[in-house]
Amino acid sequence: MNDKQIPVVSVEPELKLLYNTAIEVDDPLLLGRSPYGERRIINITGGSFSGDRLSGRVLSGGADWQIIRADGVAELQARYTLETGDGALIYVTNRGLRHASEDTMKRLAAGEDVDPKNYYFRTTPVFETGSPEYSWLNGIVSIAVGERRAKQVILSVYELL
Repeated sequence: MNDKQIPVVSVEPELKLLYNTAIEVDDPLLLGRSPYGERRIINITGGSFSGDRLSGRVLSGGADWQIIRADGVAELQARYTLETGDGALIYVTNRGLRHASEDTMKRLAAGEDVDPKNYYFRTTPVFETGSPEYSWLNGIVSIAVGERRAKQVILSVYELL
């Protein structure tokens, strides 16, 4: 074992709310069990987002491609487009995990509203845009906390400072 002290970075990360969003979704398409797990696709039909530095709507046409692993953890991979109030387009790739007790996961799958404190739903949105006004999004790291409702996904997205 090395007795040397490992250096510590002197900058501690902070979070700043970027925006809140309500994403409208269709019922899941259940593809069944594949070699990787149970595959589900949830189409995104619209929504809206609002924050101090950007707000607008979620465009239809995106989706969340999910795998439910053997351990019950849902691996989420959503891709969708935001349109700001001034017309800029922002492509979002959002990967994450959702898990809870078996009972809570069954309630969520049945479309019940479940207190988000009773399950883990965290994602890491990555942004891509050609808009000069929002180009700063291309260079940030963000995280989100989510809530699953019957026809909506609610996310609070934070910039990691």
